[in-house]
Amino acid sequence: MSDDKQSNGPSRRSLLAASGSVGLAGILGSGSSALSGTTEILSPIGTARAANAGGDKTGLTLLNDRPVNMETPAHLLDDKITPAGRLFVRNNGLPPTMAEIDESNWTLAIDGLVDKPLTLTIADLKSQFETVTLQLQMECGGNGRKFFHPGASGNQWTFGAIGCPEWTGVRLADILKAAGVKPDAVYTAHYSADMHLTGDPEKDAISRGMPMEKAMDPNNLIAWAINGKDMPLLNGHPLRLVVPGWPGSCSQKWLTRISIIDKVHDGAKMTGTAYRVPAYPVAPGTEVPEEDMEIIHSLPVKSLITFPETGTRISPRQQTEIRGHAWAGDRDVSAMHVSTDFGRTWIEAALDPPKNKYAWQHWRADITLPQAGYYEVWARATDSEGEMQPALPPGWNPKGYLNNMQHRIALFGV
Repeated sequence: MSDDKQSNGPSRRSLLAASGSVGLAGILGSGSSALSGTTEILSPIGTARAANAGGDKTGLTLLNDRPVNMETPAHLLDDKITPAGRLFVRNNGLPPTMAEIDESNWTLAIDGLVDKPLTLTIADLKSQFETVTLQLQMECGGNGRKFFHPGASGNQWTFGAIGCPEWTGVRLADILKAAGVKPDAVYTAHYSADMHLTGDPEKDAISRGMPMEKAMDPNNLIAWAINGKDMPLLNGHPLRLVVPGWPGSCSQKWLTRISIIDKVHDGAKMTGTAYRVPAYPVAPGTEVPEEDMEIIHSLPVKSLITFPETGTRISPRQQTEIRGHAWAGDRDVSAMHVSTDFGRTWIEAALDPPKNKYAWQHWRADITLPQAGYYEVWARATDSEGEMQPALPPGWNPKGYLNNMQHRIALFGV
């Protein structure tokens, strides 16, 4: 993650405000209005490379302008299938411009420890492999970073670095099978066309990878479309990896090459503290030796309240629906509960099965406020292995990853 200004620990007010737009102005400040494009928000050095970025991102919260990073307020994620315009944006470098992208000549190379190296155009992908469409979760490993104390450097995500659109593409596993992965293969290494922030062509903005076992999961896609249409440039147009359940950094955007190697990949954002957590519990603020940091794989169970928006006024003694989504990395969600009395008692919510593996699951519950006053709704998901969301940020770590604390909203009975 980029090293943004360190934040302080959150107050209850900031936590609830970050749950939706009731406190958005206070969080953003007057300079972070809703965005319909990207060119006007970039610093001069980045403007040219983001011209014609495409994709209406109105309503998203700007966290950083170089590189561009935006998250989605919780109430704007109420759709069962996330619209492309409401999918968060996580960049590490400067994206290629639309003028630089020629879809007809864009190629993906598969090389390294394979029997048959491949160079495939997008047309080749569409004609030589089965096209599939899956609804797949995409989440930044730093989602929730804002709420760790002491604060962690990086984009101060609250709850909105998550989305679950429908992706169309081909299975990564099918391509790897066609190339013929050799027995000594250990890891993938991903490369892309975005530029390092320094402009140095010898440096990668990001180059992540994954173990071969995960790479062969049939739910990983090399995708060219979101919800049946071309992806916005800022979400990876014209070609990207989609590796659901793991940090979004594994899902390389503007994908140009996948190399199969015989060791854990050591590319940009694979070493040091990047996308790693301590191998053992540490006290907040501890300096952890790099050799004691472990790469993040599956993300933890989490849920989101998407309706009503935090700060909503409702009538007491009348039934009100609360709803949202839940997801659990490589696992499924097995139960969902909500509380309106600060966790003293819990109400079981109706929970839908996922549309397909790695799709988030929709839930709903009816509540009735007993009288006028201030209330909070807390949401708690439990995964298929019995692990549930904690009330507070778990497991402090130097970069603020894996915060799956319970989401909560404020309601006023009037």
